[in-house]
Amino acid sequence: MTSGDKISQAKARLLVNYPYFGTLASKLKLVKNDDIEAFKSDGKKLEFREKYIEELKLEEIEFILANGAMHQTLAHDMRKNSRSGWLWQMATDMAINDMLVQNGLRLPYGAQYRKVFEGMYAEEIYAELKDDILRDDEDLEYEADDVDDVEQNSDKTQQSKEELQEEILQEQLLAEDAISLLEKEFKKGEAPLSIERFFTLEFSGKIDWREELKVALDKYFRDDYTLLPPSKKLLYTGIYLPSSISQTFRLVIVVDSSGSIDEELLNMFLSEVNFLMSLVQNYQIELIVCDDKIHSHDTFYTGEALNVTLKGNGGTDFRAAFKYVDENLDDVKLLLYFTDLDAKFPKEIPSYEVKWVTAKEKEVPFGEILELKS
Repeated sequence: MTSGDKISQAKARLLVNYPYFGTLASKLKLVKNDDIEAFKSDGKKLEFREKYIEELKLEEIEFILANGAMHQTLAHDMRKNSRSGWLWQMATDMAINDMLVQNGLRLPYGAQYRKVFEGMYAEEIYAELKDDILRDDEDLEYEADDVDDVEQNSDKTQQSKEELQEEILQEQLLAEDAISLLEKEFKKGEAPLSIERFFTLEFSGKIDWREELKVALDKYFRDDYTLLPPSKKLLYTGIYLPSSISQTFRLVIVVDSSGSIDEELLNMFLSEVNFLMSLVQNYQIELIVCDDKIHSHDTFYTGEALNVTLKGNGGTDFRAAFKYVDENLDDVKLLLYFTDLDAKFPKEIPSYEVKWVTAKEKEVPFGEILELKS
């Protein structure tokens, strides 16, 4: 297998095994360089020795691609300040590699890694490396560079001001894309371990309920995958990837019809569900109206708008709805319960996921709160 084939397969594996790193790596510029021993990345491109790649296993190449992707997104890094360019690059590389190791990627030979730097930020590693240099040569007068390496600096002198501005803009865009993607991963609870060492993330308080609802639904209506038949997308390269097969996604929604329910919020919630379900190829929604007893149960299929008529206006007892679902519906994976949470809960925890869609915070014995706000 050639180095190009191995890199292509490693990219596909990385996208499946580590989607965040795989997405970033897909934008990475790869350059063969047989004048280096292994690989290096300056944030603009990933250079590699062909023979070195040919000797590695696919999981080790995944590590290299993830390393290069991280350097690429951190190229426009204001944290460098007046530190020495080459030493800051080394410190950042060691911090990245430690983070990748913590996430289970396989460290290849030739990668810079020290166990003693485990969990440390690049700034801390930089200070340790600088102290090591001074201890090794007590007569050395160490001064931080105002610029990057001499090699990089000479390259920059040959660029026009317009080219430099364009390069900086591209670096900023890559960094912004990486942060935006990372914030989405955090919201889904799927962000890489220790990734926050490299980015300044400014989350705006609580996650918007619409985003929470989308994440909850997306978890279950992803199409199933199969290897028979395989995807034809990369088949010509010898890479076998799963192909998607559409399945009918079944969602259960229970609406509390007691007198204290806010119909404006209910309509807003149903409107958002309508929109999200329009993105699904095949779906079936079981819509149940209940207070302390079942008042109606309607089934809606792909393309049909959700319509609900509130009946009851009495007291609420959650036990009635869960009992009805358990007795009448099979293969339930997700139940959304729109309610004010003033009711009796069943003692037994359901076997499916429950999201309590509500306008107020309150402790619940099971499931998760999706706080609905206008």
